[in-house]
Amino acid sequence: VAGLGNYGLWGTRHSVGMAVLDRLARRLAVAEGWRVDRRCCADVALATAHGLELVLLKPRRFMNLNGLSIASAAEIYSLGPEDIYLVHDDLDKALGKVAIKLGGSARGHNGVQSCISALHSSEMTRLRVGIGRP
Repeated sequence: VAGLGNYGLWGTRHSVGMAVLDRLARRLAVAEGWRVDRRCCADVALATAHGLELVLLKPRRFMNLNGLSIASAAEIYSLGPEDIYLVHDDLDKALGKVAIKLGGSARGHNGVQSCISALHSSEMTRLRVGIGRP
């Protein structure tokens, strides 16, 4: 589960993916388990939920390069694009509304496009979190 955003720019609408991952880590009682993984240039926490082993990942790059971290982590943890869930902001959704999308285009989202390019696939499941238009 990868939270897209601009690392270090906490609290901005475009980093809502990382905020969701922080919340998920707290709910799964692994919030203290975040560690820097230099191999994929990301903060990583491992968790278990409903019998599934999860890799929570917050890329330590700017949005348009998030895919490089995710592709590296996919290789390290032997994951295919279909195993990856992206959590990212969506300007076209009202603030706080969420939607799940399987595959498809990036729809102009630079972080998603970076992931599609780095993984050579658009098969990732996406949790789109509405941030509304300015």
